[in-house]
Amino acid sequence: MPTSITGKRVAFLATDGVEEVEYTEPRKAVENAGGTAELISIKDGQIQAVNHLDKAGTYPVDRLVTDARVTEYDALVLPGGVANPDFLRADPAAVRFVGDFVATGKPVAAICHGPWTLVEAGVVGGRTLTSWPSLRTDVTNAGATWVDEPVHVDGALVTSRKPDDLPAFCDQLLAQVAA
Repeated sequence: MPTSITGKRVAFLATDGVEEVEYTEPRKAVENAGGTAELISIKDGQIQAVNHLDKAGTYPVDRLVTDARVTEYDALVLPGGVANPDFLRADPAAVRFVGDFVATGKPVAAICHGPWTLVEAGVVGGRTLTSWPSLRTDVTNAGATWVDEPVHVDGALVTSRKPDDLPAFCDQLLAQVAA
């Protein structure tokens, strides 16, 4: 039987440069499981997604991160792309939102370069996670153990390496939200 998360709200924190499939596939998984997905960003209007380095689709922002409240969501997803998490980790409101979210113990799922924002929020020390391989040094310098696995779950933290890992990532995201 498929995982149901009916009645659950999942925040997707992203901005320009988000890897399209790392936003759209988890969002589709959440919605197909009965959950509500909301795109939160550091900018109003629309965000520009990418397919690697090429422009892809645009997506409407539901709420600015400065207006979002952690208490309104059951889970947080941090999609990757190289530029997206780099912009997010330079935004104090986005970093604070991520740190506050992790502190609640609610599920947080980050894929590819998404863990950069977790590193910036100072919430990975003593944890084990995976990411795009080039983040290994950042993750370990932040006090975490980096593993090369398609998906790794450490408490309520779900991490994956790349778009090829999306099926396992989405399954674990839904399992954490449903728990």
